[in-house]
This record gives sequence, C-alpha cells and structure tokens, in this order.
Amino acid sequence: MNIFDGGDGRHLEMTNGGTAVFVDVLVLAVSTLAREPWHFRFAALLTLQDQSVMGRGVVGFDLADLDWGDTPRERAAAKDFLLRVLDLALTRHRWEELTYEPPRAEGYLRTYRAMVEAFDPTTARTGTDVLPGPQDAATASCVRHRVLDALPYWAGCVFCTAGV
Repeated sequence: MNIFDGGDGRHLEMTNGGTAVFVDVLVLAVSTLAREPWHFRFAALLTLQDQSVMGRGVVGFDLADLDWGDTPRERAAAKDFLLRVLDLALTRHRWEELTYEPPRAEGYLRTYRAMVEAFDPTTARTGTDVLPGPQDAATASCVRHRVLDALPYWAGCVFCTAGV
C-alpha cells in the first residue's frame, strides 16, 4: 500500500493501481498550473511517486514533511497552489487523454483535498523536507504528453515510464 499522510493522523492509503491514477491526474493538473519555484519542486515530488520507476507499494509522502516556506505568506501560497491543483484535477482536467477510465480518482482527490485543507503548514517538521531542491525541480516538459517531465531523475514523464 502507498500512503499519503495528512500530518494529523489522517491519511490516504491506496493500492498500486489507485496510486498510479492519483499521480496521473495530479500530474496533468500540476503541469497546467505550475509557475513558481515551489510549484515545480512539488511537481518533481509527484514525478518521484512514479511506481514504474520507484517500485510498487513504496511511494507516498507526509504533508508535514514538505517545506511549505519560511513566512506565513509563502506557506499560504504553497497551500493555495496545492488546493488549486486538486481543484483543477477534480474538474477532470485532461482526463479524456488518459488511456483508461479512472473510476476512483475523484474520491481520492476529494479525500486528499480535505486533508490538505485541514493541514496547518506551521506544524510541518523542520529538517524533513521531501521536496526536491530547486536544482531538481521539474521544469522540463514531455513533448509527447505535454506534462512536466521527471528530469533530472529519469528520462520520461509518468506516462512515458508507464508505456502510454
């Protein structure tokens, strides 16, 4: 099982297939909205949830382990971005491009959105940042799938590594 923790005892636990769907729909949304350095760092973190590369059943992260920023303004902006990504994904943004129907994706997104909404970034743990550094941010784009790429980690986006 793959676990995405809300930092307050709440978590989203998904099967390998459910996690792949969750990451796919989030990558579609984050690729559309990313504009700032934190956005691209979060996009890189999503690419690291690619089970085709990382292995099945070993991905996930805790909201409390993210570097949300040093100031209240930075933390609020990061949280707002993540909520906007989830909201865009909930509109089924680009889902028609998927090679499958994601029947449980909406439920996963709603659960995770509630976790993010309830999360207080000031409670994040220091020294545990799981976000890739600015030099490893996902700024390259996969031309074929029009999403942010997993460079510099591996050559290909989550759809390329899945053989889509």
